[in-house]
Amino acid sequence: MKKIIWLWYAVAGVMLISCCRPAVFSGEELLLINQGTAQTPFRVLQITDPQDAVRLRTPCGNVENFAGDSTLALLIARLKTTLIAENGVGIAASQVGVLKNIFLFMRLDLPGAPVTVAINPEIINRPDTTVCFDRDGCLSIPGISGNSVRYPWVEVEYSNEQGECFRERLEGYSRQGVFTAVIFQHEYDHTRGILFIDKLCNL
Repeated sequence: MKKIIWLWYAVAGVMLISCCRPAVFSGEELLLINQGTAQTPFRVLQITDPQDAVRLRTPCGNVENFAGDSTLALLIARLKTTLIAENGVGIAASQVGVLKNIFLFMRLDLPGAPVTVAINPEIINRPDTTVCFDRDGCLSIPGISGNSVRYPWVEVEYSNEQGECFRERLEGYSRQGVFTAVIFQHEYDHTRGILFIDKLCNL
C-alpha cells in the first residue's frame, strides 16, 4: 500500500512539474530575447549573411507550456516593435534568430488591420488550385520582390499568447484587395525554413 501511495505522489509530482514548466528556449535564444526591452527592435536576419541564411533555412520547433510565460511575452512584444520599425505586414520568430513556431501577421481582412500572434500554426486545409501572388517580398530579403505561388485561401489552426486555440479560414491574395491568406502562408513558410524565392512564378 505504501508503495502505491508513493508511486501516486511521484506521478502527481511529475505531472505538476510538467504542467508548470515554462516555455523552452535555448540559452542563446534567451540571451537574444532578454538583451532588450519591449520597445527594442530585433536585428532582422538577412539571407545575404551566411550564418543568418543557415538559421533562415532551419525548420522551427513547437512551443509547449507557453501561456503566461514572461520570456514569450517579451519575444512577442519585441517582434511587434520590429514589425513596426520595419514597416512590414508579418514577421516570424526565426527571422530574428528564435527558431520556434511563432509569427505575427497583419489581419488586413479585419477593421483596423490588427496584428495577430500565431503560435504553433498549422495549415489544415487548402484548395487544389493556386494563384501567382504579385510582388511578394520579405524583410530578410530587402530590395527584392517576386511573384510567388500561393493558395487563394487556407484553413488554419493556431494559438495566441494566452493559449487560446483558433481555427479559421483566411482568404485574400490580391494587392488590390486584401491578402491575409498570403501573409499567413508567407510567415508559415518561414517556420519551415522556406522563403518566397523558393516559390517564384510568372504572371
